[in-house]
Amino acid sequence: MSDGIVPSLAELVALRAAVSGRRSARLGRHGVSGQALSPLRGRGMEYAESREYSHGDDARHIDWRLTARTGRAHTKLFQAERERLTLIVADTAPSLYFGTRVRFKSVQAARAGAIAAWAAARDGDRIAALRGSLREPPVNPGSGPRGALRVLDAMVRWYAQAPAEDAGLGVALDHAARLLRPGSRLIVLADPGSVAALPQRRWAVLAQHHEVVVLLLTDPIETQPPRGALPFSRDGQRIELDLGVDAQRQRWHDSFVAPVEVALEKLPVRGVRVQALSSDAASESWLPLLGRARPLVA
Repeated sequence: MSDGIVPSLAELVALRAAVSGRRSARLGRHGVSGQALSPLRGRGMEYAESREYSHGDDARHIDWRLTARTGRAHTKLFQAERERLTLIVADTAPSLYFGTRVRFKSVQAARAGAIAAWAAARDGDRIAALRGSLREPPVNPGSGPRGALRVLDAMVRWYAQAPAEDAGLGVALDHAARLLRPGSRLIVLADPGSVAALPQRRWAVLAQHHEVVVLLLTDPIETQPPRGALPFSRDGQRIELDLGVDAQRQRWHDSFVAPVEVALEKLPVRGVRVQALSSDAASESWLPLLGRARPLVA
């Protein structure tokens, strides 16, 4: 098992049990279940249901029979028979490699990534992963336990210590955009500060064609700091930050609390499911986010 500072492969493998007992609903608005949804119609697609026509829907998909019967235009929605891609994007910012309770934020990120990989394997998805690097290639998509284990191995490597080279979450999302196909699931493990540094329009673009889940890795001392002197050690020197002073406390709030609050408020408006995941929380506590399927698309 992990010491809470460095993730272990055995620890991540064991998290499969936390996923196996939970089934993903993957339901449409009227209870239709099946493989991944896609906005494209073509080979490998099957009809799922119809809904009233909305501006921007492809006129080629109009359900003429239902339109004639109801007197209102309806469009057909389709469901992909092919495997969906679940892509896990791992933020490896240096700010993740610390913790004050139970485990480091980096270890929680590795555990959340393992949960995501096992959930994808359970759902029959192909699983891939990448981080913000200009040199390291992504973990290629794979299916089943073997695909999940490749991702788990990467999580252990990436979160054992801060990588010497980290190009940032923005670069990671650039790489992700080139790999994703319509209907993919994107799960982002990120420090709130990394999310705050990105323009919010980027999330809207991603969520337009994909299911996007963002997990904000936090530590209790960041969101609930003590009131008074907080000691740190840096380069062998002891430093104290007085959080009893209002100005210092406001700067702390702006640095650690505000990015979480903004993300929780703004990202859902852009179609992104988001949750803060504290280092002392159950690593699978965010799984219900995957049960809230996006509406079927034409």
